[in-house]
Order: sequence, then C-alpha cells, then structure tokens
Amino acid sequence: MQKTSLFHLTLLLCAAAGLSCASLAWSDEFKAGESAGAITSPWIREASGIVASRQNPGVLWVHNDSGDAPRVFAIDTRGNLVGIGTVDDVYARDWEDIAIGPGPDPNTQYLYIGDIGDNTAAYPSIRVYRVVEPQVDASEPFGQMRLGPAATIELTYPDGPRDAETLLVDPVTQDIYVITKRNLFCKVYRAPAPHSLSAPAVMDRVTALPWGFAVAGDVSPDGRRVIVRSPYNASVWTCPEGEPLWQAFLGKQTGIPLRSEPQGEGICFDARGLGYFTISEGANPTLYYFAPTSEQ
Repeated sequence: MQKTSLFHLTLLLCAAAGLSCASLAWSDEFKAGESAGAITSPWIREASGIVASRQNPGVLWVHNDSGDAPRVFAIDTRGNLVGIGTVDDVYARDWEDIAIGPGPDPNTQYLYIGDIGDNTAAYPSIRVYRVVEPQVDASEPFGQMRLGPAATIELTYPDGPRDAETLLVDPVTQDIYVITKRNLFCKVYRAPAPHSLSAPAVMDRVTALPWGFAVAGDVSPDGRRVIVRSPYNASVWTCPEGEPLWQAFLGKQTGIPLRSEPQGEGICFDARGLGYFTISEGANPTLYYFAPTSEQ
C-alpha cells in the first residue's frame, strides 16, 4: 500500500535519478493509453494487482490491497465485473500482486496471489497462494464462486524481511520472482521451481532494477518479456534466449508510457503479450489499455 511520507518522496526522487542515469531508451512500440472503461463495482476499491487470463478470452483478474477478504475479481476488458472468487483456507494479510502461469499440472493455468506486502519489514516470511484458475466467460457474469483449496508457498528473504509489491511467475520454468519496493534500486529475488508446500524456502537474491519504488509487474505469455512499473514510470525488458528470466534485468530497459493515475498500482500484459493494462487504487478507477502500435 502506498503511503505519503518524506521517505516515499525521497524514493521517488531517487527513482527519477536512476532513470536519468540508466541506459534508457523510450519505446515507440505502444500507443498512448486509452480508457478501456471505469471499474464501477463497489467491491473493487483498492485495486493493487491485475493479470490477464490466458484461457478465458477477455477476462482480467484483479484483487484489492490489504484489508479485504481473500478474494479475486474477474472483470472484462472494459472494467465490468464478471464475478467474485473467494479463495478457500487462506488469509489476506497484505495482498499486493497477482500473476498467472503453469503449475503442477502442465495443462492447467494457475493464479498466483502474492501476500508480499510488509510496510514495516516486520514479517519473517511471505506467502504466495497458488490456485487453479477457473473457467469463466467474460460475457456471462457468474456472481460468486469458491476457489481452491489453494497451495501455500511460503518464502523468506536471505537478507531479512522486505516490503514488496511485485510478483512475477516465469511461464517457462515456473520460477517465482519477488521485487522489493523500498530500495533505491529494487532488489530481485527468485524462488526456483519446484516449490515446497511443507517448509519455507529461502529465495535467491539475483539482481536489482535500475530504479526504485516498484509496485507491480508481469511476464509475457511466452516468457520473453518482463514489464515493471512504479507509480510514475514503467519499463520493459527482453530476456536473452535460453537464459533465466532475471537475466532480462541485466540488459537494456525500454521506457513505456503510463497515464496519470491517482495511485497507480497495477500493470499486466494483455493475453497475447502485445499491449498492456494499468489500474489504480481508489474508488471507480479507470482501466487503461496501451495497444501495440502495429498488430503482429
């Protein structure tokens, strides 16, 4: 959750400095963001994570920040509520991001929900909940459904507790990545697959971003590209062929556009990995879509 403070303002200044000093090209791959619609559901009031379904055409999954029940919301690509999925047997301490990808069954898509927020760096571990993504239809609202049981993947940092708001899942290897928020250069941690469900696993610190204050990210469906945002800037990276996903962050970042949002907290590729969506916290946020400049 973003909170206004001198500390945060300092981080923003540092993030801006990092952008100006880093090797940063600006992309002409995406059009300026256009409003796809407004989220009118009264239950989606603090949207913190968003991801596009890859098996349900036109469906996006969204969840609220801390303080909500353990549930996810299916919306269509115009922001209309399709339904609410309550995740059984889990606790929503501080859900900050959501990802999608394969899991134990290679023919099944799973939602990965990151209970990774920790404003005061007080918790000894974080949790990622993995649950089978249900089959839903964007044109047929389903009301409410139960999801689960969820698998709980408990993770720890090798260098002490951190606050994080960015969760990534590599669709090729199933590795989980967590990117911290409150660093001048956000740290990137990896939990290699397969993931234990019986004991906490210590993540590996693999690299860092060239700027700070990361609040969301996503991986393209083919696993080749990574997108990460702060409230005020966003970049995309390409992973070298045959290398682990984190190697993308060692290469050139390309700046991509954002729209002005009250408290931008979410970003995800579209289902094809060609454009991307963003969303803000707050009541009735606008869902923005940044289309590719040319169809592929």
